[in-house]
Amino acid sequence: MVRFRDFLARFRPVGTPGAPTAGVPADRAAELAAELEQPLDGLAQAQAEAAAIRAEASAEAERIRQEAARNAERIVELAHARAPQVRADAAAAAGHAAAGRAAEVAAAAERTAAGIRSRARERMPALADRAAALALEPADNSGRNRWQQAGSPE
Repeated sequence: MVRFRDFLARFRPVGTPGAPTAGVPADRAAELAAELEQPLDGLAQAQAEAAAIRAEASAEAERIRQEAARNAERIVELAHARAPQVRADAAAAAGHAAAGRAAEVAAAAERTAAGIRSRARERMPALADRAAALALEPADNSGRNRWQQAGSPE
């Protein structure tokens, strides 16, 4: 890096004030090139390092992508391997739920049947008496069907 003192030296006159004397004029282009050479070399080195870091990062990213793809494939394989067991577990759970619902329906049906049997027991004596009365009734009405309820049209 150029020192500040050398930087200021660029602005000094080449010769002493006064009458012109013979001398070599200062080469400003060479001085500027020499001044910028070291920073530009440092910049080129920094660019090379940045390119190397980008290349390394790109390779690392590719390695991570490949590893992630392998992990995804393993996860999918495990899922496919576990799928039959998961289906069986789901079917068993659904079967248990269906069995519980079937038991509820059967209990409701049994309650309905018990109600019907109870009503039948209550009504049976009256119906049996009526059937016996109809069976024992004399057949004096020749045009009437004896099993037809009284008062109903023929």
